[in-house]
Amino acid sequence: MTSVTISVVYAEAARQTQVSLEVPVGTTVAEAIALAQLAHRHPDLPSDLSMGVWGREVSADTPVAMGDRVELYRPLPQDPKETRRALARQGRSMGGAVGMKSRMTVRRPRAKR
Repeated sequence: MTSVTISVVYAEAARQTQVSLEVPVGTTVAEAIALAQLAHRHPDLPSDLSMGVWGREVSADTPVAMGDRVELYRPLPQDPKETRRALARQGRSMGGAVGMKSRMTVRRPRAKR
């Protein structure tokens, strides 16, 4: 096998890009990202993004394999743990419900026959 088929993906809040590529065996994650030319499609693309394959962060020199999905990760706007703590202090949850009682249904006893 002299080449592998992969996809390179990047998502912004309003726009997602997925590029399918056929690259030589031994191509690294960084090389695959360069070949996908994402900077042309996303001019404001930061150069210091972390990268991964199928949801697992990897280093730039990791070789890609057949069927890999190479991903670029934007930084989170807020730390999810801090967001949950702030909501908990307000008595709210990330799902929008107020405490467990709002999720529970009240069951009425059955009438005896």
